[in-house]
Amino acid sequence: MEMGKNCSVIILNWNGAQMLRQYLPSVVKNTVGAEIIVADNGSTDDSLQILKKEFPTVKTIVLDHNYGFAEGYNRAISRLTSHSGTVSLPEYVVLLNSDVETPEGWLAPLLDYMDSHPEVAAVQPKIRSWKNKEFFEHAGAAGGYLNALGYPYCRGRVLWHVEQDNGQYDTVADVEWTSGACMCVRTQIYKELGGLDAAFFAHMEEIDLCWRMRNAGWKLACVPQSTVFHLGGGSLHYDNPRKNYLNHRNNLLMIYKNKKHPFGVLFVRFFLDYAAAFFYLLQGRPASFLAVFNARHDYLVMRRAYR
Repeated sequence: MEMGKNCSVIILNWNGAQMLRQYLPSVVKNTVGAEIIVADNGSTDDSLQILKKEFPTVKTIVLDHNYGFAEGYNRAISRLTSHSGTVSLPEYVVLLNSDVETPEGWLAPLLDYMDSHPEVAAVQPKIRSWKNKEFFEHAGAAGGYLNALGYPYCRGRVLWHVEQDNGQYDTVADVEWTSGACMCVRTQIYKELGGLDAAFFAHMEEIDLCWRMRNAGWKLACVPQSTVFHLGGGSLHYDNPRKNYLNHRNNLLMIYKNKKHPFGVLFVRFFLDYAAAFFYLLQGRPASFLAVFNARHDYLVMRRAYR
């Protein structure tokens, strides 16, 4: 296929000037033909100056404030234009985190697979750790799944344990969700399903979108012929109370929205969530303890909008 006319790689940035300097050069060097766009989510650092001075070939979309991961991508995709200035949606968009290093040839296997599998709405590559490149990275690893209680896990990662990549997942696999760290998606399907849920702000918004895709009859896949390297935790560390709040709240919302008969699972999750809260307290993390209570309260308020 002739890339560039059919694909836009979009990197969402918020006060990530140093991330851009560290990781964007690999994307520029190794993304053959495709349009590269940095959507700036209202940064107050010198991100825009660095982009203009050091990456003149990279297109920028400037948003007026921080809309979060979900709505930031929605707004960026809605503003894709052709050289003539008219709205022109590419066939595919790649949502790429700003802390991802891309090696040579990373994009072609994803696009080739999408071209030859019209039933597939989104794919991801293998995602390995930038810090320890022989190992998978937590956010996506070799493709995502959900257990019976709605908790996400991956090939190559369960809870906080990640495996070394020894080729054990080098076959293409149907998955239940693809990682927002690097997700190639059909633009039209993204738009038709409403994109990422802006109410989520960040965390699990891509899993929610993937669940909606599967409910609409689409398939998802991990294509391990492509590999990228993800730093991970670039915005919020895994034990940050804000991250714990978003993960607990959004996971409950996702189950309520997408599972056909959710209330049995949500009943069990009531007890498991509070068990997790007291576990945080025993670890000496009172802010995360409170985050779970706040998450459950806000979930009950927010779910009214999805009835």
